[in-house]
Amino acid sequence: MPEGHSVHRIAAQFRRHYLGKRVAVSSPQGRFGDCVLLDGHAVTDAYAVGKHLFVTFDSGDVLHVHLGIYGAWDFAGAVELDDTASSAGGRMGQTNGHGTVVGAHEDSLASIGAPRRTRLRMGESEQAGVSPVVFPPAPIGQVRVRILADDVVADLRGPTVCEVLAPSGVARVRGVLGPDPLVDKKGEDRFVERCRATATPIGRALMNQRIVAGIGNVYRAEMLFRAALSPFAATKTLPEETLRELWRDWVKLLAIGVKTGQMMTMDGLTAGQKRAALANRDDRHWVYRRAGEPCRVCATPIVMEMMEARKLYFCPQCQGVSG
Repeated sequence: MPEGHSVHRIAAQFRRHYLGKRVAVSSPQGRFGDCVLLDGHAVTDAYAVGKHLFVTFDSGDVLHVHLGIYGAWDFAGAVELDDTASSAGGRMGQTNGHGTVVGAHEDSLASIGAPRRTRLRMGESEQAGVSPVVFPPAPIGQVRVRILADDVVADLRGPTVCEVLAPSGVARVRGVLGPDPLVDKKGEDRFVERCRATATPIGRALMNQRIVAGIGNVYRAEMLFRAALSPFAATKTLPEETLRELWRDWVKLLAIGVKTGQMMTMDGLTAGQKRAALANRDDRHWVYRRAGEPCRVCATPIVMEMMEARKLYFCPQCQGVSG
């Protein structure tokens, strides 16, 4: 499931290419009848709160999307690409594991979503021996909603949530969510307050979107290692300063993820190590997906256990987990 940095990058893509433009909104799949409420209206804003995307229209309606495990956005047309985006060929979110996007569960400005074998070629790009793509490209697969402007198109597939909300509905959704560093100026205090109110292990608390918005399996494992915290420590027993340091680390890591499109969680890398980390997920994490491999700090084998049906990775030595 795409984590918070991915959805913030989707929002940035919408702001960059759709603001002020009147768009045609349709449901090629035929399963999103409410698209008629948005069709013909102009996009006025796009923003993310945790893993939730909100695209606002001049009608006052808001498109609310949660990608879930299988959702994906494909962008095509006059889309500006950064280095990370160039490798995605149009998809934002998770990857297909075949190298089209660098790193599993990571993304680019051009493409964010779930594993796919197909990619939409960016409309302005050409390759030797390949004819330019006709714009707009025909929908590929089960497209839940298509948002088409004169020069760019975005196709959404397989979301967990895709709905049109009034502002009051947006307020209800946001009211349930925990703080997101990029939208909540008092997020640190809210995070500490919500942690203080639960006895659940910190490894569960960080994944609870009502406590903090946007953290998923990767960031959870890496943040706890970076803090030398046991995933099983009772959240409300942790010192306040420890909780505040966790929040500040999330602020830092989220900013890196939004900027690079990748969940870079290792500090102090040389230039060569950083290049390797950007190119290969195996070189950018401390513990995530490294079960059985030696800890990069103490050489103790990394452990993987299940916590609420999700894989949890940790170093028992560095994180003080007793056997």
